Amino acid sequence: MPTTVFTIANQKGGVGKTTTAVNLAAALAEKKIHTLLVDLDPQANATSAVGAEKQAGKSLYGPLRGEGSIFEMIVPTAYEHLALVPSEEDLAAAEIELAQMENYLMKLRTVLAPVRASNGYRVIIIDCPPALGMLSMNSLAAADQLLITLQCEYLALEGLGQILRNVERLKSAHINDTLELGGIVMTMFDSRINLAKQVVDEVKQHLPDKIFRTVIPRTVRLSEAPSFGKPIFAYDPQGIGAVAYRSLATEVIERFGLK
Repeated sequence: MPTTVFTIANQKGGVGKTTTAVNLAAALAEKKIHTLLVDLDPQANATSAVGAEKQAGKSLYGPLRGEGSIFEMIVPTAYEHLALVPSEEDLAAAEIELAQMENYLMKLRTVLAPVRASNGYRVIIIDCPPALGMLSMNSLAAADQLLITLQCEYLALEGLGQILRNVERLKSAHINDTLELGGIVMTMFDSRINLAKQVVDEVKQHLPDKIFRTVIPRTVRLSEAPSFGKPIFAYDPQGIGAVAYRSLATEVIERFGLK
């Protein structure tokens, strides 16, 4: 089976992007799908959220510069079927340096190519920085499917148009002709707030075939889990957050034929 590359992106911070990257990856791994989580954010939140230590030289900074291979950067996690390419602070320099390179938008695609060719992973999930800079644009150029996390709050839809315009630019420039909007994950849903329901309804109205049925709730347990270095399934396995991400993983498997 070919590898499917998902990038989870949104230029806004605090919208459940890393939480979704980590817990979707862990949920797929729990379902015995070999998954590689790539932390492309210099803040390294996805790295710490699966209990991995930040280590100097352990990020994609070198491979993006043509130094070394991605295989040297892959580390196991405590969870079967889930591996990680960690991040650390040196990756921040890549934002500046990539812009000065030839074919600067294609660097991540080139780095990931041998992993795809190896068929060692069914799924690669890329967690992007909260900005549409060089690293995020590289992830869009390298991905098959874009998953957008959208907070169930006022102004959430404003950023959606911007990221979709960038997808169209990449396609029209033939940088990634096959990139698709794979789906929209509504996050931080509070059923007590009318506005949250209105935002979900509005997205359903505009992009009915793209929004996932599963809505990720706002829960203290989901917020706490990363500080313990655990996906939600290790921290609160029977809680509503774990139930939601298992449900989302089932939808992703069905939508993209991952079994």
